[in-house]
Amino acid sequence: MRVELIVAVDENNGIGKNNDLLWHLPDDLKFFKQQTTGHIVIMGRKNYESIPEKYRPLPNRENVVLTRNASYRAEGCKVFHSLEECLDFYKNEEDRIVFITGGGEIYKQSIEQDLVDQMYITTVHATYDADTFFPEIDASTWKSEIVLEHPEDEKHEAAFTVRKYTRTTSK
Repeated sequence: MRVELIVAVDENNGIGKNNDLLWHLPDDLKFFKQQTTGHIVIMGRKNYESIPEKYRPLPNRENVVLTRNASYRAEGCKVFHSLEECLDFYKNEEDRIVFITGGGEIYKQSIEQDLVDQMYITTVHATYDADTFFPEIDASTWKSEIVLEHPEDEKHEAAFTVRKYTRTTSK
């Protein structure tokens, strides 16, 4: 099983406010879709519910919602009650990547528990009034390369850079 993480952060590691995105960057959303299509996307309940209803579950992906609520149901999704339980379920998955897609608490758990093999981190070259943040990472355990640079333009309120981080130390 390969575990990857995908996130967009502002220059202060902010990822959201009031359970919503802080920016509108269509080409970053396209990148997210390209990377995750055909794979498994794991997200927390609040993150899932923040997706506009007409877009959920995310098409052409196996959607997984994590929640502590034992009676929670989400049509078209698998529901698990812990990250460990979820990853154990997919431990023999060889053909698809398991993507951690947020929110803040799920990112924090996956980084702290050293579960991630590779990360795609979009840095939005601006700062926003965030209330949810991506955790700090130990850069010495990752090799980083730029995979996309995008300027600010009429459709993108800020420039952004996508970096791929590949683990350099064993888990």
